Amino acid sequence: MKEVFLGRLPILDSKQNIVAFELLFRTNQQNTVSVTNDLAASANVIIDTYGQLGIENVMGKRRGFIKVDAKFLFSDAVFLLPKNHIVFEILRDVEINDEIIARCSEIKQKGYQIALSNVDRIEEHFGRLLPLVNVVRINSGALNDEEQASLIKKLKRWPVLLLAEKVESKEMAAKCIDRGFNLLQGFYFAKPEIISGKRIDPAKLSLLKLLLLIVKDSDIVEIENELKYQPGLSYNLLRVVNSAATSPVKTVNSIKRAVMILGRKQLQRWVQILLYSAKQKGGTTSDALIQTASVRGRLLELIAIADRPHDKNHQDRAFMVGVLSLLDTLLGMKMSELVETLSIQKDMADALLSRRGYLGQQLALIEAHEIGDFEVVSTNLSELGFLNMREFMQFELEAQAWANRINDMVNASSA
Repeated sequence: MKEVFLGRLPILDSKQNIVAFELLFRTNQQNTVSVTNDLAASANVIIDTYGQLGIENVMGKRRGFIKVDAKFLFSDAVFLLPKNHIVFEILRDVEINDEIIARCSEIKQKGYQIALSNVDRIEEHFGRLLPLVNVVRINSGALNDEEQASLIKKLKRWPVLLLAEKVESKEMAAKCIDRGFNLLQGFYFAKPEIISGKRIDPAKLSLLKLLLLIVKDSDIVEIENELKYQPGLSYNLLRVVNSAATSPVKTVNSIKRAVMILGRKQLQRWVQILLYSAKQKGGTTSDALIQTASVRGRLLELIAIADRPHDKNHQDRAFMVGVLSLLDTLLGMKMSELVETLSIQKDMADALLSRRGYLGQQLALIEAHEIGDFEVVSTNLSELGFLNMREFMQFELEAQAWANRINDMVNASSA
């Protein structure tokens, strides 16, 4: 079977909630893609690969954008993909003629969504196609302010969502939202900017204190007392323990008993993920951070299991590195300060601070995959020596499915 390199870049709404992913793929170990010759074949492999776990399990309720050429649009593979999860993004070099418009109309009638890629002007044939289009993708850096404002004004004549791509900074994101873009995408969101000196939100500070007690293996009485001072955390903990996924026969009403049933390691994981879902002062959460941190933690753990199947301590440390890797962004603190505060082991600290060491290399592998840098992914996998691309992709799919389940439970517990 031909190896295919898959990845995703998140697409967010104006509140930085993930609403979709762009599905990335390569047909070789170089960071390039042959969009004309191999697109249909690659799309079929995407169908097969994601079908192993089900797109619904991997992506939750979100949609996946797949770039398509004319050949793929007319192929039977189009209707093999689930209509509730796929957006067909028509490449710019596709000639829009009567046949393409008729095919798009058929695809639209079947319940699929259509996007236009890299639009920088309204061409003559767009007037017939845009009524069938759901999303128009615009390179936010390719046009000057006047050209972009003119294009957006013209596109507002149709009921389309405007997606700004290549958003590389917080300032650019704010500018795009002000201009009327509905959706945003760029490496700024895949690897969020750190704002130093930000005051820690009280809800997150409480969770960080609780995490410190757990990591330092404090007495269960100390953990119980910290939870008692935080009614919201106690309530959420009881809801988690009594949820369908973990519930015992009898309802648990005691905080101490809930901690004992859940166990320190599971409690630690719950607190780590809950850190990301704690509401900010304005009442919002960073969905992108929750999703990315959850996937990183589980994926690093799966890699650790494959590497050292009998070393549970190593597996737990790998999970913690993955989840904590975005904590500096979340709290607005330097990672060095967080590492010192948490007093974690040296190999974990090296991984978080400089991506050095065994865990650091694996974290760097995951980060490269997140942004679609498949050349680095391939190199790192070769250096690790115990994991091939197909196995890594299977782990990544499992991590996505796990993250979706966990985050649904966390959201329910904090509702």
